[in-house]
Amino acid sequence: MIGTEILISLLVFILLALVILGIYFFIGYRRERSELRRRIRNIGEEVRPEEEKNFLQIIKDHWVKSIGSLGNLIKPKKEEEISHLRMTFLKAGYRKENVAVTFYGIKIFLAILFFVISLLIKMWVFKTMGSLQFIFFTIIMALIGFYLPNAWLYLKIANRKEKIQRGLPDALDLMVVCVEAGTGLDSAISRVGEEMGLSDKELSEEFRILNLELRAGKQRHEALKNLALRTDLEDVSSLVTLLIQTERFGTSIAQALKIHSDSMRVRRYQKAEEIATKLPVKLIFPLILFIFPALLLVILGPAFIGIMRVLLPTLVGAR
Repeated sequence: MIGTEILISLLVFILLALVILGIYFFIGYRRERSELRRRIRNIGEEVRPEEEKNFLQIIKDHWVKSIGSLGNLIKPKKEEEISHLRMTFLKAGYRKENVAVTFYGIKIFLAILFFVISLLIKMWVFKTMGSLQFIFFTIIMALIGFYLPNAWLYLKIANRKEKIQRGLPDALDLMVVCVEAGTGLDSAISRVGEEMGLSDKELSEEFRILNLELRAGKQRHEALKNLALRTDLEDVSSLVTLLIQTERFGTSIAQALKIHSDSMRVRRYQKAEEIATKLPVKLIFPLILFIFPALLLVILGPAFIGIMRVLLPTLVGAR
């Protein structure tokens, strides 16, 4: 009874806190909107759509700020850990400065949320659960909520790598065409990044960042190495090594890119053949578990029913 009262008090407190937080965000949004209208009215201009934020966007910004304040409590303090975490988010395609703080804030929020969910499950489902089992269950749920963003982040990285890997041969073919037409390597990179925007957004974004680094004055070999670090793919690393060596030794970029594109296409075919060769072995277990029992039931079922109809009356009469 005491635990139920504590749970109800906790839920009421959370509800009141959310209501107060929503009222605070709404008042702040109205105040900012009124201030913006007053300033525009003073200078005699009309309100532009890009200057007037949506209410949902205001709520989202305040929510991210609140989550970030939670993340500041447990974010890494060592520079090595921060650098490694920043590189991990670069591989996932997130480049904002406060993304690490927001990530840790989401981890804390999900841990608290899963803890509250465990309390609700104890209250409504497992009412007879012991105190020791309940403590162990709440700890497990909180840990699941805390480490769930890590699993999502690594899945995001793997998905992004797969998309970049799939679009890289087409990008190389376009780069070969641009270079053979007389375009420089930097212009070819910029052109390929623009052309790949519709078919492969991730690879186009990486080429765009590479082009921006080159325009900012960074050395080409440094910008290419940064591309290899951001993508973390073996094919991209080999392409970067090829371009650096081509620039160093002064060989033909078009010929080197053409040979590398052909070799990458051959490896792609070999990988597809390898997957196709493994397919029959992987189909054995689904066949045994799902298809063969159904076939046996369809083929032998009518015969078994007929045998039982003939033999069962005979056996009953013999008795």
